[in-house]
Amino acid sequence: MGVRSIREFDIALLGKWCWRMLEQREFLWFKVLSARYGVAGGRLLSGGRESSLWWRDILALCMEEWFSEHVSRSVGDGKTTCFWMDVWLGGVTFSVRYSRLYDLTVFKGEFVFHLSQLGWGDDGGAWRWRRRLFALEELVGELILLLCNVTLQVNKVDRWLWTLETTKSFTVRSVYNYLTAQLLTDTLVPVSSLWHKDVSLKVVLYAWRLFRDRLSTKDNLFHRGVIDHNS
Repeated sequence: MGVRSIREFDIALLGKWCWRMLEQREFLWFKVLSARYGVAGGRLLSGGRESSLWWRDILALCMEEWFSEHVSRSVGDGKTTCFWMDVWLGGVTFSVRYSRLYDLTVFKGEFVFHLSQLGWGDDGGAWRWRRRLFALEELVGELILLLCNVTLQVNKVDRWLWTLETTKSFTVRSVYNYLTAQLLTDTLVPVSSLWHKDVSLKVVLYAWRLFRDRLSTKDNLFHRGVIDHNS
């Protein structure tokens, strides 16, 4: 096994921790990290300069587009799915798709179940804002239309899905295979120039996204339907 394969395997192992942070929020280790670094919207925070290199590498990987785009949420009762921060409807988080509404909502960290109970129809209690929306009211109407066919299943719990596996459960093998397949198609830059033992994982991942044209530029966001021409 070459150096490149070892590096990809290391990333796959870190990916397992990203998956655990989604699935094991009630476990003791998650509660310990929550006490150390803090939590917002159900997600662990970076902890700033006091955090370890290991922890910063994991968070950098969790925020990678290629990781998040292979994670989706199967919503049952909606009691453990964050309305704004989890990908559960439409293929992208509402905090990204409706970023201007997210900036103004008073319910940033609330779960789907809670907001459905408040009501997400016209004039529903879920739509409380820090100031008047004015022109942004059209976005609220669009979001209401998107939610109109959502029916929560009270006898079914929410679960995470990993789309690189037919079982929908995360495996280290699936990440390793995905990364090696992506790198084999990369002809713009020598692979050996990216995977270097003296380069931090965060820098490596950024360079990989750059050369694969996977950065969240305005053009890329438009082509994926995240933003429109007027954004």
